[in-house]
Amino acid sequence: MLRAGALQTLIVLLLASPGVGAASGKGAARADVLFERDIRPIFKTHCFHCHGEDGQLKAGLDLRLQRLALQGGKHGSAIVPGKPAESLLVQKLREGEMPPEEKPRLTPQQIELIARWVEQGARVARPEPQAISEDHLITDEERNYWAFQPLVARQVPAVRGVYRVRTPIDAFVLAKLEEKGLTFSPDTDRPTLIRRATFDLTGLPPTPAEVKAFVADTSADAFEHVIDRLLASPRYGERWGRHWLDVAGYADSDGYNEVDTERKFAWRYRDYVIKSIQADMPFDQFIVEQLAGDELVKPPYEDLSPADVEKLTATGFLRMAPDGSAVAPAADKKAVLNQVIADEIKVVSTALLGLTVGCAQCHDHRYDPIPQVDYFRFRAIFEPAYDAKSWRLPQQRLIPLLSDADRQRGKDIEAQAAKLDSERKKWEDELVEAEFQKQLASIAENLREPLTKAFKTPVAKRTAAQTKLLKAHPNANIEFGNLASANGKLRDEQKKRLDAAADLRATKPSEEFVAALTEVPGNLPPTHVFNRGDCDQPKQAVTPAELRILGSPSVVAIPEKDKTIPTSGRRLAYARWLTSGKHPLVGRVLVNRFWMHHLGRGIVASPGDFGTLGERPTHPELLDWLAADFTANGWQLKRLHKQIMLSTVYRQSARHDAAQDAIDPDNKLLGHWSLRRLDAEQFRDAVLMSSGKLNEKMFGPPVPVMNDPFGQVVIGKENLSAGRPGPVLPMNGEDFRRSVYVQFRRSRPLSLLATFDSPSMEPNCEARKASTVAPQSLLLMNNEFVIDRSVELAERVRAEAGPDAVAQAKRAWQLAIGNEPGDADVEDLRRYLAEQTARFEARKPSARTQPATQPVAKAAGAKTAPATKPSMSEPSMQALGTLGQALWSSNAFLYID
Repeated sequence: MLRAGALQTLIVLLLASPGVGAASGKGAARADVLFERDIRPIFKTHCFHCHGEDGQLKAGLDLRLQRLALQGGKHGSAIVPGKPAESLLVQKLREGEMPPEEKPRLTPQQIELIARWVEQGARVARPEPQAISEDHLITDEERNYWAFQPLVARQVPAVRGVYRVRTPIDAFVLAKLEEKGLTFSPDTDRPTLIRRATFDLTGLPPTPAEVKAFVADTSADAFEHVIDRLLASPRYGERWGRHWLDVAGYADSDGYNEVDTERKFAWRYRDYVIKSIQADMPFDQFIVEQLAGDELVKPPYEDLSPADVEKLTATGFLRMAPDGSAVAPAADKKAVLNQVIADEIKVVSTALLGLTVGCAQCHDHRYDPIPQVDYFRFRAIFEPAYDAKSWRLPQQRLIPLLSDADRQRGKDIEAQAAKLDSERKKWEDELVEAEFQKQLASIAENLREPLTKAFKTPVAKRTAAQTKLLKAHPNANIEFGNLASANGKLRDEQKKRLDAAADLRATKPSEEFVAALTEVPGNLPPTHVFNRGDCDQPKQAVTPAELRILGSPSVVAIPEKDKTIPTSGRRLAYARWLTSGKHPLVGRVLVNRFWMHHLGRGIVASPGDFGTLGERPTHPELLDWLAADFTANGWQLKRLHKQIMLSTVYRQSARHDAAQDAIDPDNKLLGHWSLRRLDAEQFRDAVLMSSGKLNEKMFGPPVPVMNDPFGQVVIGKENLSAGRPGPVLPMNGEDFRRSVYVQFRRSRPLSLLATFDSPSMEPNCEARKASTVAPQSLLLMNNEFVIDRSVELAERVRAEAGPDAVAQAKRAWQLAIGNEPGDADVEDLRRYLAEQTARFEARKPSARTQPATQPVAKAAGAKTAPATKPSMSEPSMQALGTLGQALWSSNAFLYID
């Protein structure tokens, strides 16, 4: 636990931060008001831009120090200590003249806090510097903020309810609960626990057999065995890879405008992430490869080993932001390139630092201690790889993957195929010549010579007279295509010869590429601070450096040029600092995000913002313990999964307690499990799995999407003719692959997933939102994907359970919900099937008018069944088809409890 002094310091720091405590006016009753702790944060947010940091002081007034406010500007002193009514600053604030209307307004509480500070004598906490240097841009109060403190392992607290403690995690959480007179909820039941764990680790529901086996296993380590099995599943890498792809802003298109150019090789980065997570690659290595994998491979990037290809592929992390450089108008190009770099900085900073670094692009950060100059020093770390002045378009950054041996093999195969083409052409010419001579014999002798000359002349070089002559004697105008069409046997010989060359060419190694971020060796472009963030107004040049609040230059050495490698080495040095175990934020940010994916809410509820505008940690000691343990023990994610999932915190039921709800209505203290709705991919994949259609094929190019005639984005191959849809092209089961493999285009996300809140990637997703809106219910009733899967679920249930309605009800529940239904549930389902069957029976046409196959009634939420499924014409099967939709629409399916 924190020592008493440390806890007191933490409370002071929380109160001093903008948005909480005194700085927001909430602490207005506090007796002592100090400039550094209480007033400067307000001035920094609302005043410094005009009165301190912009180079030109408006009215000559600088408010960055108390003594400068006393000194005042052209209108005299801004404050009169002890006399707020006579202080010009207070007057202007109270009258609403400052800040100007276009600036954020101060709250009445903030204004009165400033007035009270003046009334108390405008006190400072310590002597102020004679001049403001870069070192004085960050105050001691800002340096003491909790997130910037060195990471240290916290002592596991002692608790009264030790019998509920399974892991150190439980002790930290229970200690907080016991402070409020609370304790853990009882453990949940086994079917619920295995469903929770299976969705958590694989994104899929457990099979009925897996649930049955776990319920029957009474051994003490039964749940641990379940976790181990799930972590070994290939489905684990797909699920947890998806979480990281959100943070990276993964997309299969460039974004920027409606053109939204496809990124044909972005999928290699997606596969790299899934494989790395599945293999439990240490997360420090995972980070280093994504930030600087190219600096671990010696250029030029040719004849690459598989390991080197993976390192280059990893840098796709820095290529995921929207990039309109290939299609932007020339007039916008400079701004577009600058925005690409800014977006990539946002991805890196929110993913690894948990800071809104981008807010310092145009001016000093209004809330966090990130001066604008620090933003551009941070940018300088990445500048050699982006280099706006020598920009390489996305296509120019592709690295070919063929080895020299593969290229030579391709040339050899092409030479052999060309030889076959030559032989085929010779054969065709001989047949044409023979037929021409045959036809020539029947033509007047005086025309044979001019006809022969016309025939031998290439079409493009024939004179008008020759063309007219051949047209007058069509029998002599021989072409092999016509000759083969008239002779079926000849056509089949031709096809064999064509196929022989085509088959040979099909064995050529295909030309493939990896989309990587690389530097041009020797190219070290300067980085300049941009006046107000305008790339057309460069100011002083800066050198690469970590944000000063996170590490001084004497501690963190980022070279301008590492002489030991061909590239600058800047990103590699930075990546190694991030993963050194000494960085104050990386470990905290990572474990917080992993915790969020397990518990539904991070210990810090704003996973991309650990700054002063972000949420404060509910369990700061636990966060530090997890981060320190994670970084000290190999950065192993699978180990962390087990620590969290074996805890009592994770195993609790979702049962609510009135007394607990009164004290902790938002369950921030984690006294019970919080219900979570399935996310978009979990929903679609679970429907596919329960209907028996899930295609478990892994990796490779994405499953394509297209617009259907109704404006919905669906899975399918685009087949347009004159702008109108052509025949539907077969997908060969690709449409049933997991959602992580479905193409994500920023301009047209899959409508099914978008309805269930899949992220938009602008430029990335720090945390998903879960909504409950009417379009989701409408989709469950009317969406073609859902209707088709309900038919397939009905067929599966009928095949596995037989014709008995009770057996069907049980099996449908098992497949969709993942546990055994109670007797009341079975009776409800049986009655539903009986009522629906009766309705469909009443609508059934008479035998005289009944067609061969009867469509499922649309009013019941089903779809016309194809002729290949005659069983769906039975009213009982139609009823069973609607049952799948009913189950998938239920809270028992849509929520994880």
